Amino acid sequence: MINNILNEHINTVKYIAEIEPTLLEISALINDSLLKGNKLLIMGNGGSAADSQHFAAEIVGRYKIERSGYPAIALTTDTSILTSIGNDYSFEKIFSRQIEALCQEGDIVIGLSTSGNSRNVEEGFLSAKRKNCNTIGLLGKDGGILKNCADHSIIIPSENTARIQECHILIIHLLCDLFEEELKKNAEI
Repeated sequence: MINNILNEHINTVKYIAEIEPTLLEISALINDSLLKGNKLLIMGNGGSAADSQHFAAEIVGRYKIERSGYPAIALTTDTSILTSIGNDYSFEKIFSRQIEALCQEGDIVIGLSTSGNSRNVEEGFLSAKRKNCNTIGLLGKDGGILKNCADHSIIIPSENTARIQECHILIIHLLCDLFEEELKKNAEI
């Protein structure tokens, strides 16, 4: 069983090498936005919520090198906001309402969804577009409804949620590596 899981993981992760141009394009958007003083707003449900928080922590804190913090907000962390919006509006609005309040033109909104069908992430993307912000989806399976909603998407073509999440966290780390490399290149550290 362990060998089967490891082989499945390796085969799924290999896909990331095939999408290097897309990864570099997304990295350039993120780097440009952060270096211009804009922020990342990151959202997802369940394990993707945890990955959103992880991504924000790497940007605000540090990843590998000692550097200034950059603005990133995981929209999954404030229980009072999440529960008040969920209660007063609906669960589908928990991200869009925050984006309406916090997002400014030039910011980037990143949505993670292993199914590609998270309605609250879709609503968040729609809210971001009204603010003239780029949207990036880290998705799974066939990309679901979100592949047509995000400006840029990386879709992990797997039906296994665990393998999708493993790839998403690897992509997050690659984006952090590329961001810190850009900082070194621009002597921003």
